[in-house]
Amino acid sequence: MTIKFKTRLGAALFALAMATSPALASADPQQIAATATQASFDQDRADILAMAGDYKVRFDMAETTPWRDDYEPIKAKISGGHETVRVIKDTGREIVLQHLLVAEHEGKSFIIKHWRQDWIYEPSEVLVYTGTGIWVNKDVSPEERQGRWSQTVWQVDDSPRYGGLGRWQTVNGLRSWSSDWTARPLARRDAVRDPVYDHYQAINRHQPMPGGWIHWQDNVKMKWVDGKAVPYVQESVLNTYTRFDDYNVSAADDYWKKTESYWAEVRKAWDKAIAANGGVTVEEEAQTGTVISARLLTMGTEISEGKLTEAAAIKEARSLIQNATGKGPVKSAAKKTQATAEY
Repeated sequence: MTIKFKTRLGAALFALAMATSPALASADPQQIAATATQASFDQDRADILAMAGDYKVRFDMAETTPWRDDYEPIKAKISGGHETVRVIKDTGREIVLQHLLVAEHEGKSFIIKHWRQDWIYEPSEVLVYTGTGIWVNKDVSPEERQGRWSQTVWQVDDSPRYGGLGRWQTVNGLRSWSSDWTARPLARRDAVRDPVYDHYQAINRHQPMPGGWIHWQDNVKMKWVDGKAVPYVQESVLNTYTRFDDYNVSAADDYWKKTESYWAEVRKAWDKAIAANGGVTVEEEAQTGTVISARLLTMGTEISEGKLTEAAAIKEARSLIQNATGKGPVKSAAKKTQATAEY
């Protein structure tokens, strides 16, 4: 009898609460879900936008576990510098961040246009690396893209580097975005050594931290052999971006102000080549990423120094990109190369 009374009393109190709380009483499950989705989207955007700023950067790279008896991991390497990150596009569902390295030589600051990261919410496709000099637009199904962001990373000349899909989430009170497994060309630090491996398979994680953010890279260094990817060694990379502005930040902003229109046209030229072929093919080069990278970067510097007109640079850049990129359908080309490696 006591149990029945308590049950009825609990039900009555719940009904009373519902009756006296219009928000609860009239709540629509779909509306609740939409509100939660919007809140999650807003938090994702805030975390991405928070990566913009001025930083002291530490690059910590270490080969750890060898996956073959005949491979000896190389010595760990630590480097760093100063980096300015600026939001150059924000449409709500697309955010583009441009990185600019600020270096000093003989008391003079000089700028190295660094990598770029594009974030797109629920993308229909992602540009992925599939083999030496080949990037292909990979379709993303409605189910795969729901609530997820793609991150596409571009090289110093705005040619593609790698793309991945992942979800921002909170685990143990910490926010992070983790990609799926993504293939990537070798970074300069490895490419210039002509190592036995020829590409990476990697999971990337971006994570806010007090006073900045970190970029984890869990890399498997691999080699394509007869259509199969053979693992050689595991690498752990931790890039730490700590807010810091006691360097020549104005030099970075001045460079970008003078060259942003030029680089916007360079991006358009790459986008045009990618759209025309469902991806892009371009010859890779160890020192700078692609065979045309050095000239594209030099023209940016010459514009900033007043040695080259923007119009002349844009005309040459368009020609360079048009001539360097493959003319045939990229997806067809990928099928004929070692890019079909099985993972």
